[in-house]
Amino acid sequence: MSNVLVVVAHPDDEILGVGATVAKRSQGGDVVKAIILGEGQTSRWESREETPEKVIEELHKDTLRAANYVGYQDVFFAGFPDNRFDHVDLLDIVKYIEEIIKKFKPEVIYTHHRGDLNIDHQITYKAVLTATRPVVNYTVKEIYTFETVSSTEWNFSYTEPFNPNVFETVDDYFQRKLEAIKCYRSELCKFPHPRSLEGLEVTARKWGCVVGKGYVEPFILVRKVNV
Repeated sequence: MSNVLVVVAHPDDEILGVGATVAKRSQGGDVVKAIILGEGQTSRWESREETPEKVIEELHKDTLRAANYVGYQDVFFAGFPDNRFDHVDLLDIVKYIEEIIKKFKPEVIYTHHRGDLNIDHQITYKAVLTATRPVVNYTVKEIYTFETVSSTEWNFSYTEPFNPNVFETVDDYFQRKLEAIKCYRSELCKFPHPRSLEGLEVTARKWGCVVGKGYVEPFILVRKVNV
């Protein structure tokens, strides 16, 4: 039984990247919580201030409904500006993550791949690595990064390709991921968009083919300390 923390940039990333694995781990007895650093959606308006408050409220309600499907026991909303993390002091993001780690004491962390196209994903990865420096009495023993469809595969520069080395079989839990993502009424798209129900299934089956399994969520192991 482990404490597991998922740290993501936007509402729905916590389902897209790791939703089925969260369902598997929570059913297995792990305590899983999530940090969502960005408020979501405000980048879709001309200015952040123009975003109706109700839009963010409804998005966060969708997050909590989705959390129930896969087994998140708690979700923390940091409220940093959507797709504008590069205008926020990195230290502020790091300190927010550090505070949750201090209270929750996770042994395992999942977060974004550092080579994603989205700038918020890149900064989230950097902030997590900074917040989990292996100082005396640190609790985090394992750090994994995941693929976020419509970001990881869209970085055509290929400077930081996503080459997973850990493959989680999720045949019995993938449907929960689909039910969870359905909660995000403003984020779910139509096929062939990768952020669609069909797109998520194609992705999971593709990674399953890589390792001779059915449905798979892939990860890169960043650090693991055996004690």
